Amino acid sequence: MKIKTERLANVLMKELNDIIINKLRDKEIKNTNITYVKLVDDLSYAKVYCSNINADNTDKAVMDLNKARHFIKSELCKRKLDIRIVPHLEFVKDESIEYGLKIEKIIKEKINN
Repeated sequence: MKIKTERLANVLMKELNDIIINKLRDKEIKNTNITYVKLVDDLSYAKVYCSNINADNTDKAVMDLNKARHFIKSELCKRKLDIRIVPHLEFVKDESIEYGLKIEKIIKEKINN
């Protein structure tokens, strides 16, 4: 990503976390954290990676976030962001944490054997 794209991705991540905590009413979604935002270079599309405190609820939370994406996008439009058009948002489950835990478990098993 370019520097401008990375900067905007970080701003979007901060704003999305704030919207989830302060504007959404669903308690299951409030436990969701945005971990990474990947923007395309023309800033028209953003893939938003998220994880949930309760790993069992992550899939439902991602589905609910995708249903609420229009509301979230309208909330982003109300904020003073340095972009002309707010990108289309797609929320996906961040599996990197689970993957890291799996690798850590494998390494510990190898060390103990």
